Amino acid sequence: MTSQLEQEVAHYQVWRTQMIAGIESYKSWLDANGYADIQQSLRIYDLIESLRNDRMTLAFLAEFSRGKTELINAMFFSDFKQRLLPSNVGRTTMCPTEIFYDPAETPYIRLLPIETRKRQESVSALKRQGVEWIKVKLDVDSRDEMTSAMQHLVEVKSVSLEEAKSLGLWDENDPMSATMAIKDGMIEIPAWRHAIISYPHPLLKSGLVVLDTPGLNALGTEPELTLSMIPNAHAILFLLAIDTGVTKSDLEVWQKYVQPAATRRIAVLNKIDLMWDDLKTPEQIAADVQRQVEATSGLLSVPRSHVMAVSAQKALLARVRNDDDLLAKSGIEQLEYLLASDIIPAKQEIMRAAVQREIGSMVEASITTVANQLTASATELKDLAAMSGKNRSMAQAMVARLEADRKNYQATVQAFRATYNTVTGQGVTLLKQLGENSIEALLNKDREFIEGAWTTAGLWKSIQLLFAHFTLVSSKILNYSNQIKGLVDMTYAHFHEKFGFARLNPPPLNLEKHTLTMTGLQATAKQFCHDPVNVAKYKHFVVQKFYDGLVGEARGVFEMTRLDVEAWLKSALNPLNLQIKEHETVLSKRLENFKKIRDNIGSAEARIKELQAQRGALEQQQGVLARIHASLEDGAPATIHAPAGETEQSALV
Repeated sequence: MTSQLEQEVAHYQVWRTQMIAGIESYKSWLDANGYADIQQSLRIYDLIESLRNDRMTLAFLAEFSRGKTELINAMFFSDFKQRLLPSNVGRTTMCPTEIFYDPAETPYIRLLPIETRKRQESVSALKRQGVEWIKVKLDVDSRDEMTSAMQHLVEVKSVSLEEAKSLGLWDENDPMSATMAIKDGMIEIPAWRHAIISYPHPLLKSGLVVLDTPGLNALGTEPELTLSMIPNAHAILFLLAIDTGVTKSDLEVWQKYVQPAATRRIAVLNKIDLMWDDLKTPEQIAADVQRQVEATSGLLSVPRSHVMAVSAQKALLARVRNDDDLLAKSGIEQLEYLLASDIIPAKQEIMRAAVQREIGSMVEASITTVANQLTASATELKDLAAMSGKNRSMAQAMVARLEADRKNYQATVQAFRATYNTVTGQGVTLLKQLGENSIEALLNKDREFIEGAWTTAGLWKSIQLLFAHFTLVSSKILNYSNQIKGLVDMTYAHFHEKFGFARLNPPPLNLEKHTLTMTGLQATAKQFCHDPVNVAKYKHFVVQKFYDGLVGEARGVFEMTRLDVEAWLKSALNPLNLQIKEHETVLSKRLENFKKIRDNIGSAEARIKELQAQRGALEQQQGVLARIHASLEDGAPATIHAPAGETEQSALV
């Protein structure tokens, strides 16, 4: 039986497919009616590809021995009928592991050697360099071979203290290093820096990605996890043990890596089977569980509805044995219901809004264009009917009037173009401050400063310049966008009043997403630089890795800001430009037709028939566009039903 989570992810996939179909229909309409241009086609192609390749990431975080990997096994790999990922005591995943589905290849594991930590490239950059990874093929039909292959995830190796230090995995001044076992001058470290698993699970095929992260020590040594992978996840599941509650190290992980992340957070109290006591009544056990739920909610400052109590081990066992009673008792269905009812609809709404932002104005402009053509046809039909039986002088008067109208219109357009070119020229200059050359010059200046003193104090002073630059430029851009919007609104109003254009109202530029990302990066950087543990660490390796990761993320924010500003300019101005162009075409066509009638008064009847046929075709186009517009507006999530036999815990959701 499919879980609630699987059902909702499948619904999301169907919705995404329908959205893509609506966009492709619009592209076909543009092509068929001669409205397509290169820029529009590229935007539509990019939008379709982003929807097709869209993924939703669930990040699992916890200190060691909280049952995180077992929960992943229970939620995603129970069909394997045994543990897929290693989760025995002391033998759990040693490196960050991403689990998804790659349709381009047969199932595999890719492992990135730990030695790549000595290089400057990020994990993201190394993902594009297949030669750097060790690839292990997966035979999903053989349990023994799958189990054997997954053991690579727990592999370790013994290296000298000097080698561990060069990899940034050991520092005599770091309290965390004191907990690592040293024997004969050798120390055990993970064999792999990162792992990627492609597995054909229905949820993964639908675009879900699972990020399994190691404990506190590994989080501190891989800045990319805390700077991008975790903050970019759509939800974080933070695991705790119900018998211990929130420990000091749990709270440290939560405060450092979970709480600052701008995403949905769920605290999962695992191992509730430890509370199952034959000497207590079910009501007493439920009361004990609820006390821990409430205490955890208070300590972590999260809603009680986002604190779930489960037994990952019993949930996996129940699914392996098809035991519905044990499955209900494990609490995992309530957790999956929370994900299905909260996380996925929120993701769907984000995607719907992105589609509307990118293509909504284009569709609305097309609808307006067709409506204007219908209005122009009706006006011309009315004029032709009034001319019925009249002489050539009446046609000549109409030609003179149309020529005057076109001359007046062209003068208005020319005045608008002059103002528009001046303002957009300012925009081009401003956007250069977000361009690659400008950013590189700024970063290189910072890098020269910081490489002279790889300390957290030097890092903080340096990156402040980066954030200050972004704040200054984004403020200038918002002021500039307000000028543009004022010009566009005024022009729409003018053309509406004078020429009957649709009075569109483009939304203001919104850079809040990028500002929040930069604020999050700044908070992460501040926490890193003021953390006594990091101050004490071997300065060059850890600080440089953090700086490089931070710069990479900041560069990405600058680039996305620039692209969003350019896209906003197009979405604000393209409908206006389209209406201006279309109105010019209509005026020219009407003038040409009345000149023909002036020269041959008998051709009026033929033109009336032509316009009547044209009106029918335009009404058909109007219907097609209305359906496309409705399909892109449809973002309502499906109704989600709570699991049957709702318990005290499920009432919290």
